Amino acid sequence: MEIHLNSQWSCFLAAQIATPYFKTLWQQLESHYQEQVCFPPEDLIFAAFNQCALADLKVVIIGQDPYHGVGQANGLSFSVNDGLRIPPSLRNIYRELATDLDAVFMPTSGNLEFWAQQGVLLLNASLTVEKDKPNSHKHLKWNIFTDAVIQKIAEEKQGLVFLLWGAFAQQKGSKIDRDKHLVLTSGHPSPMSANQGKWFGNKHFSQTNAYLKKLGKKEIIWIPNLH
Repeated sequence: MEIHLNSQWSCFLAAQIATPYFKTLWQQLESHYQEQVCFPPEDLIFAAFNQCALADLKVVIIGQDPYHGVGQANGLSFSVNDGLRIPPSLRNIYRELATDLDAVFMPTSGNLEFWAQQGVLLLNASLTVEKDKPNSHKHLKWNIFTDAVIQKIAEEKQGLVFLLWGAFAQQKGSKIDRDKHLVLTSGHPSPMSANQGKWFGNKHFSQTNAYLKKLGKKEIIWIPNLH
């Protein structure tokens, strides 16, 4: 099974990919993809990296693992392919986005590629999952790889925004240097958390853009055609 990772990120992550744990992970993953139905498709496992140029990286959003329904996962956290029903967590993300930016937003797609292409790394803690079994590839030690990715990005880059939604993401981003980066935390956008008042009103999207603007960076166009 080939590792579909562009040259920029391949160089940046070469040390991790060469480690014994990653080689074992990849061998186990090959078996899983041969024996079971797994998501996303092989060529989209590293889509979060391939869609977001390393040189353009501005924002990191941490999710848990890919959607486990047929045709949903496209390799980007919280994102689904065009033409599919928008999942509940993403609906709440869109609701907060519209309120935060005071915009009329009637989303028709849950595909977040347009965020990734502006420098938003939509990174899941586990990059793969078995069909209909959430968190089923946690044992493959993807967390070691994605922890290392977050640590290396945080150490070697400056002035990034990390959006940590929910306790899981906050734990995963606990070692990020708050003096070098903007780290914003809130409850998870899932209905359970959002309905308990832990998500809506966090204003993370406007805060992100205010920070980027202060640093002289191009702001993220969160809503298509909103300029």
